[in-house]
Amino acid sequence: MSRDTSRSVFKTVCVQMRSGIEIAPNVKTAEGLIRQAAAEGAELIATPEMTSGMDIRSGESSVPPQQEDRHEAVAAFRQLASELGIWLLIGSVAVALEDDPRKANRSLLISPDGAVAARYDKIHMFDVEVGDGQTYRESTAYRPGDRAVVVRTPLAMLGLTVCYDLRFSHLYRALAQAGADVIAVPSAFTRVTGEAHWETLLRARAIETGAWIIAPAQGGVHEDGRETHGHAMIVSPWGEVVAEAPHRDPCIISAEIDLAAVAEARRRIPSLQLNAAFDVAVSDAGD
Repeated sequence: MSRDTSRSVFKTVCVQMRSGIEIAPNVKTAEGLIRQAAAEGAELIATPEMTSGMDIRSGESSVPPQQEDRHEAVAAFRQLASELGIWLLIGSVAVALEDDPRKANRSLLISPDGAVAARYDKIHMFDVEVGDGQTYRESTAYRPGDRAVVVRTPLAMLGLTVCYDLRFSHLYRALAQAGADVIAVPSAFTRVTGEAHWETLLRARAIETGAWIIAPAQGGVHEDGRETHGHAMIVSPWGEVVAEAPHRDPCIISAEIDLAAVAEARRRIPSLQLNAAFDVAVSDAGD
């Protein structure tokens, strides 16, 4: 499916959540915010990392992993996108794998007909100690992805990333060189790292790539004890923050995405002309 080049402006919304452990309440919360966004005219709506549930308690999870084709959240969001006629990016859900005891931290782009148009498994695992009293070892529970993804939609060429990927600038450069003019960064940044680096990193990735950055976020103190930064954000290709959640509570933020701004930023600073050494899979929505 080729992008409709006759139009260059569309409305996008980033959803901010505070996901708990159980799937059903999270889906209900997300649905309400997505419906609000659609009613306000959004054509592309993006939710944060781990939309369907967050649980960092070691060995205590009460929610068994589900495969994508049987995942209750995925089914609900596919139906919702079809009902509302929207492009819906589910920032990520935990998906069971057939060939690995670990899960995938998977971002899913759902088309207006309810089909899964693209999938991206988070590449960079969050294995750190940030000084908030928690030790994070994402690689023990999740298998990292092995490919970058850009998907061609009627709205834009959309690059997919998740949270900790934000710290790896070469990935974003590769996505931009593969044609991405909008890059999604659904996240669950910790309070400590978010306060220090969230806005700076988002603006840097926008400036480096000359792309729009849309960053839905988790925010607040979660049921599992994690504390996330919130402040969902949309950044222009020139590095300007055009929309930001002013707090950590569930909400939506919106902006008009003008793709002409991408071309203008890249004309003014043609830094993407040097080649990237990173393979990117580019597909049409629905393939």
